[in-house]
This record gives sequence, structure tokens and C-alpha cells, in this order.
Amino acid sequence: MEALFSNVLNLQWQQVVMWGIGALLIYLAIARDMEPTLLLPLGFGAILVNLPFSGAVTQVINGVTEHGALSVLFDAGIANELFPLLLFIGIGAMIDFGPLLSNPKLMIFGAAAQFGIFFTLCAASMFFDINDAASIAIIGAADGPTAIAVAQKLGSKYLGAIMVSAYSYMALVPVIQPPVIRLLTTKKERMIRMPYHEHNVSKITRILFPILTTVVAGLVAPASVALVGFLMFGNLIRECGVLDSLSDTAQHVLANLITILLGITIACQMKAEQFLRPDTLLILGLGLVAFIMDTAGGVLFAKFLNLFLKEKINPMIGAAGISAFPMSGRIVHKMGLKEDPSNFLLMHSIGVNVSGQIASVIAGGLILNFFLH
Repeated sequence: MEALFSNVLNLQWQQVVMWGIGALLIYLAIARDMEPTLLLPLGFGAILVNLPFSGAVTQVINGVTEHGALSVLFDAGIANELFPLLLFIGIGAMIDFGPLLSNPKLMIFGAAAQFGIFFTLCAASMFFDINDAASIAIIGAADGPTAIAVAQKLGSKYLGAIMVSAYSYMALVPVIQPPVIRLLTTKKERMIRMPYHEHNVSKITRILFPILTTVVAGLVAPASVALVGFLMFGNLIRECGVLDSLSDTAQHVLANLITILLGITIACQMKAEQFLRPDTLLILGLGLVAFIMDTAGGVLFAKFLNLFLKEKINPMIGAAGISAFPMSGRIVHKMGLKEDPSNFLLMHSIGVNVSGQIASVIAGGLILNFFLH
């Protein structure tokens, strides 16, 4: 009996703290319904890897290397960027670029909402090496797969903290964005109506868009080709009209499966000795700054344009320029309805949100172009 419970003596208080963090993520997933497909496996995985001598992760015991399943999955799917790229196929298949193609000027809001990335890069460079700072800055894109790919390619020492931050803030969009939007806008601005004029987007335009976007992105930021290419390939499957079953598989089965594997595999980077450190807490703080500044950048850019426009833009849609698709677009729409129950901003906010998805991937490619040697 004594031998049966001997491992309890190996338990450290730091591991118990990580159990608490895992429990919090599970609570947010179940009780608050905050991105449960991300937070539930991430929370459970955090508990799994912080059990003493956990067999879920690779470790050396008495000079013998014991391979853990999560470490094997990490090497097979994240260390080589396979999981994030496969997830991009699913995301691309989910995205309808129709609202964006109907109103292409919405694309500028996706670019404006990447301001937080470059602001945080400057701030993080005061505390970390430039490659680590660049990897931390991309958290502001609110795009987990891009954050993983950039941190992995730049060889950041803080891959685990960056991954956890990126996915956690994606899930916390409904908590973080509304206060920032309300702080930067007046009630009158939040009530601005934007009539939606639907334009018929031809099938050939929908097919050419992902192809041409990949080519242009590849010429501007070659390092982004894999990220943009997989995203646009997923969209091409959706729009081509002859691969409906593959499109449905990519949107549901593939995206859900990869998300589950990503969540629980990322957790192997949440071991107490790696996670409970001052620099990790600083990364979490800088990631939050990046996220807030991205939101603020989009809103303030819309307010700036309104100084020159006759037909005013509801500045809230600028906040949807982050990459958290479709969460951010829905939040802006709900905030508009709260101010005026007959003000429908969904098509505008989703158009901006889609442009943010593209812009964040290109921003990641630009970061790699600047710092990848």
C-alpha cells in the first residue's frame, strides 16, 4: 500500500498551482462556454502533464528515457508546424469571403488592426532577444496557428507560453474586446448605422481570389507562403463547387480533430518548471497588451477615417480586424444590437474579421522575413 501512494511524496506545490490553472481553463470552457474546443483540452492537458513523473510526457527515469504520448504528438505535429497548417485548411474552408469581396475597402481595417503586433514588438524587445520578442508580438494577431508557426520557425525559447497565451486570448475575446471598444467610442458612434449593399460575387471571382491572394502574399512575404497557402487552399476547396464532401470534412471533422490535438498537445509545454516563471508572466502581460492595442488600432483607425467621410463608419467594426474568426465579428454585431436593436453590423464586421484573418497571416510572414536567418 505504501508503494502504491509513494508518488504522492513527489508532488510539488508548483504542480498543484498548474492543476488550478488547468481547472480554471476547464471551468471557463464548460461554465462560461468560452471556446470549449480549445480550453477544455488545454486545461485537462495542463493537469495531465503536471502529475509527478507523468507518463504523458517524455522524461528520463533512472537513466532511461521514457517516451510520453503528448511529447511524441508535439514532435510529430507542432515542432514541424503540421497541426497549425492542417488547421488552416479547415479555417479556410469555413470562411466566406463574399462580404469582403462585396466591399473590398474593408480590407484596410484588417491591416490597421495589426498595429498591436508591431507596438508589442518594440516593447518586448526591451526585455527579450529580438527573435523571442517577435514571437511574443505575434500573439496580438489572435491567431494561434500563426503564433505557433512563427515562434517555431524563429526558435523561440518561450514557445509554450506563447502558444498558451495566443489560444487563451483567442478564447477570451468576449471578455477583452468589449471594454476596450466602449472605452474608445461614444454611444453615438456605437449607434452609427451602416446599410449593407449586397453585391453579387461571381463564382470565378471567388475561385480566383484565394489563388491570387496566395501569389501576391508569396511575392510580398515569401515566408508566409505555407500559412497563406494552406488557408487559401481550404477556401478554394469550399468555393470550387466540385469538392463539397471534402469542404464539409475540412470544416468539421478535420478542424475539430486538429483543434483537440492542438489543445492537449500544447499542454505538454505547460509543465510547472517551464510555466511558473517571471518571464512567462511577462509574456502573458505583453500578449494582453498586443491584443488590446490591436483592438484599439482598428477602432481608432475607423474614427480617423470618419473625420473625412460623409457616410460614417461604425468604429466598432475596426475591432473585428483581429484574426479571431468569427468570434470578434459576432461580438461587434452583438454590441451594435445592444445599442440599437435594429442596427445590423454582422456582414460588415464579418467582412473585416475575414480581412483580419488574411492580414494576421501576412503579418506573421513579414515578421519571419525580417527576423528569420
